[in-house]
Amino acid sequence: MNTNRRDFIKKSALAAGMAGVGSLAQSCCNAAPTPAKNNVSLNLSFQDGTAPGTSLNEKLDYMEKLGIAGLEVGGGGLTKRVNELQQALKGRNIKMSAICAGFSGWLIAENEAQRKECMDSTKEILAAGGELGSTGMILVPGFNGQQPSLQMPQAREVLIEQLIELGDFAQKHNTSVMLEPLNREEAWYLRLVADAAAICRDVNNPGVTCLGDFWHMTWEETSDYGAFMSGGKYLRHVHMASRKRRSMPGEDGEADNYIDGFRALKELNYQYYVSFECGCQGKREESVPAAVALLREQWEKA
Repeated sequence: MNTNRRDFIKKSALAAGMAGVGSLAQSCCNAAPTPAKNNVSLNLSFQDGTAPGTSLNEKLDYMEKLGIAGLEVGGGGLTKRVNELQQALKGRNIKMSAICAGFSGWLIAENEAQRKECMDSTKEILAAGGELGSTGMILVPGFNGQQPSLQMPQAREVLIEQLIELGDFAQKHNTSVMLEPLNREEAWYLRLVADAAAICRDVNNPGVTCLGDFWHMTWEETSDYGAFMSGGKYLRHVHMASRKRRSMPGEDGEADNYIDGFRALKELNYQYYVSFECGCQGKREESVPAAVALLREQWEKA
């Protein structure tokens, strides 16, 4: 290579690098959300096993008294529960928030039949969730125990291809697929909210979104604030639990501080649900209202 050509390449690389820095800086400025703290409400949601009560209606009555805005149910057998849930929610202030999993198979399986099983079962749940007015259905691409799975980069390529189809299907049913990052004890693939958001960006389909879970974020993220901000416009759901034992918020004492994450949600003008996905160490009649009060207090401080 002669000297002139070498200099040309160096100068071209430097120019490209400076242009990239400029573009990144500009995009960061453009992406910065405008804080809208005064207009953002904390919309709490319970999974159907959270509230005390022996029947769904008893639980919903209890939730209404606490001012809970959403109900999250499991996706398993959901098609058979649509009418029951519609009747139970009729005339109430509680709406269907999310549908939690319930699919079979997994999207990054090596075996094509297992991927198809996941696609088919997911579509069935999405259709039922749409009838119920759900924000979306929570989907995990693959758990640690689901093997053999495709490896990177093929796993991501196959996942995106399937998500485009699922996103189209979800849109037709007025709902969405919500990718959930898990901690490394549960899944090897997809552990950060930023990774889930990047997949949503590459799928580029309004029917594919993501969520952030305070429990998983405790182990995988360096910052609650940073995690939610990285989800940005793709963030459609939040899961809530105590930080040590995945119990009711507050049952792990001072560790249960969510203010930093709540601050991000306010700045993002987050309009969706913060849903309890947790166990309970004490009596539900005491622990549940205490947890609700704690979260509302911390939301005000954020």
